[in-house]
Amino acid sequence: MATRRTFLKSSLGAGAALALGLPGTREAAAQTTDSQEERNKAVVRLFKESQGTPEHDDILREIMSPTYNRLRGGFSNLARNAADQGFPDAGQYLRTAFPDRHDAIEDMIADGDMVGVLFRLTGTHRGNFFGIPPTGKSINLHELGIFKLADGRITEGWFMADEAALLKQLGAKLPDRKDGRLIPPPISDAGEFGEEVLARLMASSLMTQEIRNKITVVRTKTPAPPPDLHAPDYERPRGGFEHLGTYARAKNLVDQGIGQAFPDRRDKIDHVLAEGNKVWMQFRLNGTNTKSLYRLPPSNDRVQAAEVGRMTFVNGQWKEGWYFGDELGLLLQLGRPNLLVE
Repeated sequence: MATRRTFLKSSLGAGAALALGLPGTREAAAQTTDSQEERNKAVVRLFKESQGTPEHDDILREIMSPTYNRLRGGFSNLARNAADQGFPDAGQYLRTAFPDRHDAIEDMIADGDMVGVLFRLTGTHRGNFFGIPPTGKSINLHELGIFKLADGRITEGWFMADEAALLKQLGAKLPDRKDGRLIPPPISDAGEFGEEVLARLMASSLMTQEIRNKITVVRTKTPAPPPDLHAPDYERPRGGFEHLGTYARAKNLVDQGIGQAFPDRRDKIDHVLAEGNKVWMQFRLNGTNTKSLYRLPPSNDRVQAAEVGRMTFVNGQWKEGWYFGDELGLLLQLGRPNLLVE
């Protein structure tokens, strides 16, 4: 770990020198930007790899801003519903609940001052987890984080774990609260509609392939997206609400899905990142539930659900889309958080 800390210090020192803004060609500026983005990825990787190690606290003092803001926790729905219920503490980074927790990074992307990381979380349920007694069962699920950095330090972090997968793998329901309430995720007016993001991208002075890829992805969130955005051999290995899709196929309810349950759906975009042939888009399903979703009665309320898409391009063509949405948060808003485990 000392080696990584030494490398980090030397990298940040080089970054400070580059930040002086010495004159140079556009190509040199691009190389400087690439170098800074690689350093940002190194910081985020160190943040993940140091968790659970003796050096963790020292490393955090080096790489976390004093004003760090965690905008969302990975298991925020479970945590929010467990608040003030007297449940045992799950421990730092949940390692009391999952003492053998291991996070394996599967993908990273950096764009400007932002970094996205997708990792696979595994572990054995040995302690109370937000009111779920230990089951002894193993979990294997995805979590991702979106980070913002400044001057080599992490200033913001936004996380989302596959809470629906966790409940299914543990065979557990959302623990009941003493007051009998369900605590759904908050509704926000933040973010931008697709056409707003698209207009800004179209006005870019330097139309790189990465910006073109962003434009293609963002068009899917405009009122009338073109029908030919994907390559002929496009694949979607994971849908945003994958577990709900599996449930619908098992119950023969595929005609009552997300698309028809929110007729006025207008998603709002929070961030679009591009690096090489990859684009990540962080957005929120945003609409009014006026029709049944898999036989659930419509709430007639505005609903939001966080979602992240990871897209892959080959020679400018959109070849793959992998999506990950907040299914437990969506079901909490519809009043049926245990639909997938009933």
